Amino acid sequence: MNWRNIAEEISEWIGDYAKRNEIESLVVGVSGGVDSAVTSTLSAMTGIDTIVLNMPIHQDRKQYDLSDRHIQWLKSKWGNVSGMSFDLSSTYDEFCSELGGLSELSLANSKARLRMATLYAIAGSNNGIVVGTGNKVEDFGVGFFTKYGDGGVDISPIADLYKSEVFSIGNELGVNEEILEAAPTDGLWDDGRTDEEQMGASYDELEWAMKELENPSDSELSDREREVMSLYVGLHESNSHKMVPIPIFKIKPAHRGD
Repeated sequence: MNWRNIAEEISEWIGDYAKRNEIESLVVGVSGGVDSAVTSTLSAMTGIDTIVLNMPIHQDRKQYDLSDRHIQWLKSKWGNVSGMSFDLSSTYDEFCSELGGLSELSLANSKARLRMATLYAIAGSNNGIVVGTGNKVEDFGVGFFTKYGDGGVDISPIADLYKSEVFSIGNELGVNEEILEAAPTDGLWDDGRTDEEQMGASYDELEWAMKELENPSDSELSDREREVMSLYVGLHESNSHKMVPIPIFKIKPAHRGD
């Protein structure tokens, strides 16, 4: 597969959408991971003003530094890129102090939602849109994202790419090798847990399960494959509320006729 051509097609798709809708800027949050690195690079390639945000919240220093180095790399290659850094740690602390007693999961998701609010504040002030960074496995497989957090976006340019395909494009585009080699993590937990530790399976395994369900093979599954399949199906079902339109109560036409 020609990853350079695919990257250029995605970038053109982003640019066409922006131009059709008279959008003047593309806003992307970067985390130090491959998904956001690839998405911000594809955005920069459009030639449209691309605003890249580093938004640490008590962040591991290595993740912050990777994000910052990626921003500097983008700026060195594309004149349409500008970088911003907002330390949201004190904002998050005040939020938690004011509410009090939140569960560990709610605290983690609140970080993603504060970042989403920041992205939209910048986009709204620059006639821009928020460009999503979720891949196919996350967005349509296991729903591994925060509802109205990193899932709150305007367009999703890599949502039809498997994680392995995102890596292939990142390698083709020259994304920092440290980013390509870093263990995927959402950066929302104080203990630095990785995506694999949270989900119980690697992205390669989850990608296999997604493909296997779409096109089942005739071969018998191994014990580990059955375990991964069970994990995948369980995650897909429990997170399905994130991947489908929100339920809407519909008034019966007869009632409006009263």
